[in-house]
Amino acid sequence: MKYAFFAGCKIPYYVPQYEIATRMIFSALDIGLKDVEFNCCGYPVRNLDFYSYLYSAARNLALAEKTAAGLVTPCKCCYGSFRHAAYILSERKDLKERINTQLAPLELQYTGELKIRHILQVLYHDAGIDAIKANVRNPLDGSRAAVHYGCHALRPSRITDFDNPDNPTMFDRLVEATGVVSVQWPMRLDCCGNPLWQKNDRLSRFLAAKKINSALDAGAEYICVSCTYCQIQFDQLQQAMLEAADIETPLPSILYPQLLGLAMGFSYKRLGMDTHYLDAQSVAAPRKKKEDDRSVAETA
Repeated sequence: MKYAFFAGCKIPYYVPQYEIATRMIFSALDIGLKDVEFNCCGYPVRNLDFYSYLYSAARNLALAEKTAAGLVTPCKCCYGSFRHAAYILSERKDLKERINTQLAPLELQYTGELKIRHILQVLYHDAGIDAIKANVRNPLDGSRAAVHYGCHALRPSRITDFDNPDNPTMFDRLVEATGVVSVQWPMRLDCCGNPLWQKNDRLSRFLAAKKINSALDAGAEYICVSCTYCQIQFDQLQQAMLEAADIETPLPSILYPQLLGLAMGFSYKRLGMDTHYLDAQSVAAPRKKKEDDRSVAETA
């Protein structure tokens, strides 16, 4: 199955390594991605002009329907935004008809039949744990990760339909497929604090610091995330927190496609890990190297 790939707005500018690593591992697992000229998912205006949000989301979904059977995004905010829009349009036929009337001059129509997926769902349900394990060349045995689920994909669960909101396991199993130990830590489902950044910076840093210290106390060597905003919070903001002495001990944060990419044999640099604000080379240290790196041809 080929998915229309939605990178969103934040990833290309703030965390381009997220897209780079995602494309690399999807190619290695023979998961097809199709590039489409999308617009914003609509989330930034959801509380300002609700109809504009719905139209923006529906236009993307209609574009994806025209080119693929599903849409996949690495951004959990975009995932949640699309799932909300799809749910509302399934309940409000009047809004769906109004939006389709406006989409008609663009030769687009939103039917609601499109599969909306986050990359973790595609990896877990489409590729499967067995296929992922079969592609692990350099298992990261012995390293310990604090798996951070994030908020947008888990709640409200009846709309997002991602995983059990109270006791999710999908992300843990994907991490463990690389040989990594997923540590149990009490704050794994708490918010990272990023939604409060530039609104209440002190509280945002406080929430992030509590999570970082909780992960450290549980014996984690790094945080593994699959959310654009969480990565910004735990990498860029954590660097600022260290400089301001808000926290004493750094805890690197890496994106799941990077973790899987390391286990598959891709290099630290090609996965964009050298662009992180916090040094994450320790994550690559446990690898049992069989080859220096996969060839460029294998990721084309």
